[in-house]
Amino acid sequence: MSDLSCIAPTLSIARLSDQFIVQQASIEDLSAVLEIYNQSIPSKQATANLAVVTIDERAAWFDEHLNSPTRPIYVVKALASSEKTTNKSPTVVAWGSFSDLYARTAYHISTEISVYLHQNYHGQGLGSLLTRWMLTQAPSLGIHNVIALIFAHNQPSLGLFRKLGFEQWGYMPKICDMQGFIADVVMLGLAVTSDNGDNNSETP
Repeated sequence: MSDLSCIAPTLSIARLSDQFIVQQASIEDLSAVLEIYNQSIPSKQATANLAVVTIDERAAWFDEHLNSPTRPIYVVKALASSEKTTNKSPTVVAWGSFSDLYARTAYHISTEISVYLHQNYHGQGLGSLLTRWMLTQAPSLGIHNVIALIFAHNQPSLGLFRKLGFEQWGYMPKICDMQGFIADVVMLGLAVTSDNGDNNSETP
């Protein structure tokens, strides 16, 4: 299993690096979360949604996560000194969530992880930073297994998760009609324990 040394779990705000902080999402973050999600749709790399989604369409999903003690949404905010804008308030530049893998009760120990970055923050290691931090939170949420469902053609995401110790747990060929091509989906999984968050001597 890979070294997941990172910041200790927290219930409020954690500093991912000198540039970024992470915290649980609030209702005020919905529009920023949705903006980042919609940015990922045209590339057909990260989501099976093929059309832009609206706030009304995602409001119930967002509320469900906000009200769940074990399936949170986290938002990453860029501190003012590192932002690519003149906005002085921390700006949401990425988000991640834990979602039910399957609705049946016995699956509660397993969850699907999703991570999305603002298009201006790709290629800076932020996806790895957020994912590593989320893995340190998982045991305190009662999560034993973290699963990532990734398109087989999304090589950057496959590489990121494999670098963090995820292994292939399944492969679903020709499962998504992406309106132009048929996509395979890879299931990557990682068993997590409290040990994932115990070594906090350094920040990646």
